[in-house]
Amino acid sequence: MMRRILGCSVLLLQLGAVSRIFGQAPDVPRQPEATDSAYRKLDAWVSLVRSRNAKAYAIRSATGIDEASYVPIGGIEQWVTIRGQKRDNPVLLFLHGGPGDVTNPWSFALFARWEEQFTVVQWDQRGAGRTLRKTGPSIAPTVTLDRIAQDGIELAEFLRTHLGKAKIIIVGHSFGSLIGVRMARARPDLFFAYVGTAQVADETRNYVVAFDALMNKARALGNQQALDELGRVGPPPYKTGEGYGVQRRWANAFEGADQFIYGTIGLALVAPGNSVDDIDASFEGQQLSAERLVPQSTSLTPNDLGLNFAIPVFVFQGAEDFTTPTELARDYVNSITAPQKAFVPIVGGGHFAVFMKSDQFLRELVTRVRPLALRVKDR
Repeated sequence: MMRRILGCSVLLLQLGAVSRIFGQAPDVPRQPEATDSAYRKLDAWVSLVRSRNAKAYAIRSATGIDEASYVPIGGIEQWVTIRGQKRDNPVLLFLHGGPGDVTNPWSFALFARWEEQFTVVQWDQRGAGRTLRKTGPSIAPTVTLDRIAQDGIELAEFLRTHLGKAKIIIVGHSFGSLIGVRMARARPDLFFAYVGTAQVADETRNYVVAFDALMNKARALGNQQALDELGRVGPPPYKTGEGYGVQRRWANAFEGADQFIYGTIGLALVAPGNSVDDIDASFEGQQLSAERLVPQSTSLTPNDLGLNFAIPVFVFQGAEDFTTPTELARDYVNSITAPQKAFVPIVGGGHFAVFMKSDQFLRELVTRVRPLALRVKDR
């Protein structure tokens, strides 16, 4: 899957567009006319690849579904996509992380195989992506954990009616796991199961545990640069953002996530139906959402997330997640009560295991979660 991501993101290089556009030495300023011409050439190549991807990843099944529209949720218009090869399949609502880090702009290749087993719904949450572009930043005061969770519940109710389903499945990634557990506990009647990944478990201990895990990994690898940089900032809490930045940099490095993160920008450029405006909206949404939501979530404990669930709970966590530490996620699953629960480590995966190991993640969904939905007749 990583090969496909990198292949998409460097396809423009293979086509020769970048070498022709940026062939000048970087210290030689371009004239405006030359720059405009270069961007037009790049736009032409991007449009070509985007068109090819639209054909390659089209839903061709006669029983499939491919919808993308604004849906009235929580008093505003929110962007929702629904894709699957067979309408009879269970519905899976994917809750993106961040906060505000929408997956709609770049996940078309990653979720293609999922769409054979599930009807996959993606949603640009309040204050994020195309939803933010539609509403503008004036909705910032309404961007709260409780409001977004209620939005998610309203979306689930819409999906049940719109798609004729008795219940749906939730998959929450990272920050989306905070929203997912709230939805699952508030309205268990709407959901077959909750699946967390990069599960947030204890924000009061998150960075301390992550720091220790990073130091242990650096020692195991004999990575002196990591030991020096982490040792210089020391364990959290930090008075400035530098320490958290150092932790995040080494978390991404040890998880092999750097290439993946860069690759998502390339995928967003060549995604069917996308434009540069969608990339801009994604970055703007991450900034607004972080300003609003990070202060609301930094003191959350397992008790705040909830320990009692009326539906099955699964956490498929990267075996080495240095961002939302694997150890804390496992402890959280051990502490909860649910009709059925399981903690499943994704071998070789980190914080982005749901994407970087998406085939392995899909196997767990099909084996453990999909059968729960198949036992129940649709509405």
